[in-house]
Amino acid sequence: MSLLASLSQVLPAETIITDADIMASYLHDEAEWAPYGQALAVVRPRETAEVLAAVRWAIEHSVAVVARGAGTGLSGGANALEGCLVISFDAMNQILDVDPVERTARVQPGVVNNDLRARVAEDGLWYPPDPASAPWSTIGGNVATNAGGLCCVKYGVTSEYVLNLEVVTGTGRLVRVGKTTAKNAAGYDLRGLIIGAEGTLGIVTEITVRLLPLPQDSRAIVGYFDSLVDAGRAVANVTAAGIIPSALELVDSYCLKAVDEWKNMGLSAEAEVLLLAATDVPGAAGQAEAQGIVTAFESAGATFAAISEDAEEADAFFAARRLAYPALERLGPVLTEDICVARSKVPEVLAKIQEIGRRHDTVLAQIAHAGDGNLHPLLVTPIGDDDARERAQAAFEEIITVALEAGGTVSGEHGIGLLKKPGLSRELSEDVLDMHRAIKTALDPHGIMNPGKVFSVEA
Repeated sequence: MSLLASLSQVLPAETIITDADIMASYLHDEAEWAPYGQALAVVRPRETAEVLAAVRWAIEHSVAVVARGAGTGLSGGANALEGCLVISFDAMNQILDVDPVERTARVQPGVVNNDLRARVAEDGLWYPPDPASAPWSTIGGNVATNAGGLCCVKYGVTSEYVLNLEVVTGTGRLVRVGKTTAKNAAGYDLRGLIIGAEGTLGIVTEITVRLLPLPQDSRAIVGYFDSLVDAGRAVANVTAAGIIPSALELVDSYCLKAVDEWKNMGLSAEAEVLLLAATDVPGAAGQAEAQGIVTAFESAGATFAAISEDAEEADAFFAARRLAYPALERLGPVLTEDICVARSKVPEVLAKIQEIGRRHDTVLAQIAHAGDGNLHPLLVTPIGDDDARERAQAAFEEIITVALEAGGTVSGEHGIGLLKKPGLSRELSEDVLDMHRAIKTALDPHGIMNPGKVFSVEA
């Protein structure tokens, strides 16, 4: 019996896709130049039992399994392997429960981030993690990479909001890890281990998250700067002033112009770099915090800094920040970095990145979650220009070196996937890599869970 015939015996026919044209859209994420293969089939389960059946079938037939959310990832973590089974969660997209008293929500992994936010807002609640891809990315994908976003400078990343996970393990078992209580010190933090593992230890089929009260007040602050170094200094000044804004984003003029040319938003500023900050502290205290941010910007040499009196204008600037990546993609293939450094290191690291772009004759746009030191240099290459591609890849590796030399990390929120594997092996000691490999072997003894991603099990 063929593999596909045996698969059809354990799963409903309507959940299995084998048509090559339809499968094509499920084979890779948004990571530029990350390799991918042709899957045996794509499975679109509708419930946990079907995921469990698919994984047990994969164990029996030694077929690799790659879990997939919306495919918005930027590291190749969801890319198909040759002959693998892709399990896509676009049909498991239900918000199962919202508890306004306990402030929790229980969701399937295919729920889109912004859809969850909209639903819990009906109860005056808020789910803080907000990657720039929030209108499209899924909660399951956010869990896989421990995604962050614009609000994380104040509110933290995905792992700080996940209470409980239902997981199909690499041994073919269905388990729950974590609790829904406010505190939990019982045993190892297996919940935390699964978050950010990119599907290499198991497949998440249900997620319980904690929620916060919906902020009732917000002010935006805009600062214009003549250089990345000045903008980086302003970020350090905000931190030194003891201010924790609800967002602090950096966007350079190249990104703004790309968004303007695409969406005609009229936002191109007479500045090389913009800092976009926000504060959600209510009342007079919020006004004082906003003014403190203005002062921090001005002390770093801002050519203009002000609290926005126009909510629509402020929303437009933040919308432009979210649109920067797809706007640049229209200009050519974009290789995206995701380094994170201490906030005090932001000015010098931004300067070094800018110099790397010049030295490699590579178009390099800069966006960043600057408030937490998470920098996203975007390397733009003309379509079909192999020389430009080689220069961009060389710049990509040098930027990783700069991050590590500054005591930073190769990934703040995008994950390792395929693109950052060499960087991870440089960041972690061999002893720590051995710890990772031991965990991988214990939880995925058959080696079927997204093999070859993050790191290699072989020493």
